[in-house]
Amino acid sequence: MASTTSFLDAIVNRRSVYTLTNTSPISQSRISEIVHEALKYCPSAFNVRSSRCIILFGVEHTALWDHAAEVMPKVAPAALQDLFVGRIPLFKAGYGTVLFFEDTTAKNLLPPAFVPLFKEYPEVDEHASGMIQFIVWTALAAEGLGCNLQHYQPSITPYVKDKYNVPETWELKAQLVFGQPTAGPGPDKERTHLEIALKSYGGDEGGL
Repeated sequence: MASTTSFLDAIVNRRSVYTLTNTSPISQSRISEIVHEALKYCPSAFNVRSSRCIILFGVEHTALWDHAAEVMPKVAPAALQDLFVGRIPLFKAGYGTVLFFEDTTAKNLLPPAFVPLFKEYPEVDEHASGMIQFIVWTALAAEGLGCNLQHYQPSITPYVKDKYNVPETWELKAQLVFGQPTAGPGPDKERTHLEIALKSYGGDEGGL
């Protein structure tokens, strides 16, 4: 049986990194290839394939965070100004941003018998979105990029949709900032609740 160690190592190394430069250890074509492969192989309920991505490099990446710096002071709650506004220069200093969307009409292409399932279980769209974000983040980190995942929607959504001619049916879900890291992610965080997070039953060694 093939070992899963390399995959688990990649998960361990996937951390939020905020000290980034506008350089990259890999080419833009390689970054695009990683995102494309993630979209191709990410699990998708009934193969609905609802995830969509746009990658911003260079001046497009910079313009996005310039826009965020312009709009966020007007909309962020006073108690969250430091969190939502103060960190924007860190994002702007990076090399690029992956915008993650979910296409709300993708399920309409499924056989009619499957469509009611998405009404009954709407959370499957969120599952797909979370998986693609995790896959891209982990894959980019494995290639030496530092990344951090942000959620500046809906404040930046009108700008993004207008500038990149994004269909109205695409919902912006997250923004992954990436670049060459200048430092590590900082001290490891405490891994809480592990003593109660997992249970197993019926195994030959008993439950946990």
